[in-house]
Amino acid sequence: MYDGMLAETVTVVGDGGDRIPAYLARPLGPGPFPGIVVIHHMPGYDPPTRAIVREFAASRYAAICPNLHHRYAPGANHVDAARAAREAGGVPDAQCIADVAAAVEQVRTIPNANGKVGVIGYCSGGRQAYVVACNLPLDAAVDCYGGNVVMSSDKLTPAQPVAPIDMTPNLGCPLLGLFGAEDTNPAPEQVAEIEAALRANGKNFEFHTYDGAGHAFFTVDRPNYNVDAATDGWEKILDFFARHLT
Repeated sequence: MYDGMLAETVTVVGDGGDRIPAYLARPLGPGPFPGIVVIHHMPGYDPPTRAIVREFAASRYAAICPNLHHRYAPGANHVDAARAAREAGGVPDAQCIADVAAAVEQVRTIPNANGKVGVIGYCSGGRQAYVVACNLPLDAAVDCYGGNVVMSSDKLTPAQPVAPIDMTPNLGCPLLGLFGAEDTNPAPEQVAEIEAALRANGKNFEFHTYDGAGHAFFTVDRPNYNVDAATDGWEKILDFFARHLT
């Protein structure tokens, strides 16, 4: 089997007609290939996230990561752009949904695509993966330790006016959740609350929590990285996407 990929920066037309950069990596060959939208973590559109995109391409997916922080500091590095996004109050959920929808369309219409698209997000991106899976027609979603899926009313803002857990009745695809037992956002009791909401609404989901792992255990360039949890988590992600996208 031919093994090759093309990785490049492309432009997608997101919320409000804004043109934003996105990192696209796709296998070369006849396909057909499923698509995956990778939602970056709060630290931003950084090299480790782009490495994740290439990892999916190496596993025979067309993967794309839109830069959700681009508007807040066009042309800036990911650190400054993430800081600007935080100072602006975070990415509005409606804006994120529209930007991800544009990325979904990009990979769904690649000539050798199979038409199925999943989404995966990490940290704040895990929360956003939950949100978009409740608002867009997708085939699978993965939430990697997304914080603030459970939100009290005093935490809601104009940018995030609805707690993602309250969107659960609208979830339209299977969901995989990966969490650390030592995490505080989401804490294990919050994960249990999300699980209860999914079960009450009859959703197709599977959750896994790793003992000894905290937040951001997939992040290879941070002290939080947990080899055992990340290795098993990757296996579960690839198995989940293979079952629902291929």
